[in-house]
Amino acid sequence: MTVTATPVGESDSMPPQAAPVRRRRLERLVPALAAALSGLLLYVSFPPRTLWWLALPAFGVLGWVLRGRGWKAALGLGYLFGLGFLLPLLVWTGVEVGPGPWLALVVIEAVFVALVGAGIAAVSRLPGWPVWAAALWIAGEAVRARMPFEGFPWGKIAFGQADGVFLPLAALGGTPVLGFAVVLCGFGLYEIVRLGLEARRTGTVRGAAAAVGALSVAVPLVGAVAARPLVSDAAEDGTVTVAVIQGNVPRLGLDFNAQRRAVLDYHARETERLAAEVKAGKVQRPDIVLWPENSSDIDPFANPDARAVIDRAAKAIGAPVSVGGVVGRDGKLLNEQILWDPAKGPVDTYDKRQIQPFGEYLPLRSLIGAINDEWTSMVRQDFSRGSEPGVFTMDGARVGLVTCYEAAFDWAVRDTVTDGAQLISVPSNNATFGRSEMTYQQLAMSRVRAVEHSRTVTVPVTSGVSAVILPDGTITQRTGMFVADSLVQEVPLRSSQTPATRVGIAPEIALVLIAAGGLGWAVVAGVRGRRAGDA
Repeated sequence: MTVTATPVGESDSMPPQAAPVRRRRLERLVPALAAALSGLLLYVSFPPRTLWWLALPAFGVLGWVLRGRGWKAALGLGYLFGLGFLLPLLVWTGVEVGPGPWLALVVIEAVFVALVGAGIAAVSRLPGWPVWAAALWIAGEAVRARMPFEGFPWGKIAFGQADGVFLPLAALGGTPVLGFAVVLCGFGLYEIVRLGLEARRTGTVRGAAAAVGALSVAVPLVGAVAARPLVSDAAEDGTVTVAVIQGNVPRLGLDFNAQRRAVLDYHARETERLAAEVKAGKVQRPDIVLWPENSSDIDPFANPDARAVIDRAAKAIGAPVSVGGVVGRDGKLLNEQILWDPAKGPVDTYDKRQIQPFGEYLPLRSLIGAINDEWTSMVRQDFSRGSEPGVFTMDGARVGLVTCYEAAFDWAVRDTVTDGAQLISVPSNNATFGRSEMTYQQLAMSRVRAVEHSRTVTVPVTSGVSAVILPDGTITQRTGMFVADSLVQEVPLRSSQTPATRVGIAPEIALVLIAAGGLGWAVVAGVRGRRAGDA
């Protein structure tokens, strides 16, 4: 019998086929990890951080992850990118109600990102793919801004660019053009790197593809520089001295207004304190006074005591006041801004039109009640919607009202300007979300809107951060969080319209059509390729 010696340890070594299996697993893991981390990188580019430029490498990595993938893999990788971005971005939605609604929202919103990812993979085989891919991203944002439940535009790429070099593009074509430029530049950077590595490996430079990559970076940057003359803070219709009142709330959380009339008393007290400083000559007398959303926590039309409190504060400051109230009228519950004249009392109203699902009304109430009774108790009665844009004439100035959540919607801001607003007020109530990043994200939206429509934007918030923003997007004054404070400043009034205001939805439609054209081309090219392969 012949005995063959076995080297020590060889019987324990990995079989020859195991190494390729491990390599394949690693090849699958790396793109998945890169997709999730690039989504996280995109989140880090958003306020309150000023790292806007991180959006470019985030989309560069996404382009690398998705380019040339099959639709199933791209769907999964796009979903991971969406989770990496939206999970931390929207964590504030669960501050008081727990992780259930937050996770449900992210799971649904990430589906839209996943579908965009599959589309990007499909067009990545086309010439000039960065253009098609960037248009697809904006098309995805357009869908998210409209569905489900009338949309949720939070997380638009444009809203992370308030401190960035691309911001002037908002005045040219609104948030779609601003967002498209950022995404295109990110994909273009990846294309330049990819072609550079390919040329180093093969010794061949593909001129047309390299030109597309270079233009994808250069055109957005040149366009942003060219759009700078559209950004101005010069007064066109004189100036107005505005007072932004932040009265604070008695407690954080969902029950911030549980103590009857406390929030109203806080805002009246801060207004009267400001009036005393004006009388003492310490502060300039305001022409108009702006209170936040829900600053009257009880209906002043139904409660004489609340009416008396507001009337006394308006008389003390001697200027018209825009008061945010929760009002019941004709069986309807309304989130209303009330123009309060110091001599005449309430003279005009604006009812919030874009109300917040699961916050101000409850879709699928019976289904949600069957899942969790506590969620239905949080929204006992649905708010009703207004139907007309709100523009108050206050001491001769035309003040457009965009109440809180409405600032995320392009149409809700634009139509106040086309209706004659010379400055914009965004009264908000962020007390429900504690000290989360939500208030800073919303403040960045208001900065983008200021540039988009070339208007001063004031942001009166119950608990902070309140601010005054000039038409060039600069924050000139701001408060802290959960303090009583007031901001007084002379600001410019403007009536000219930017190209973005004039063209409205047209750039978004154009980008959606470009995205559809790219997808159609990719489908046709894929069918022809399969037929050629069969032949």
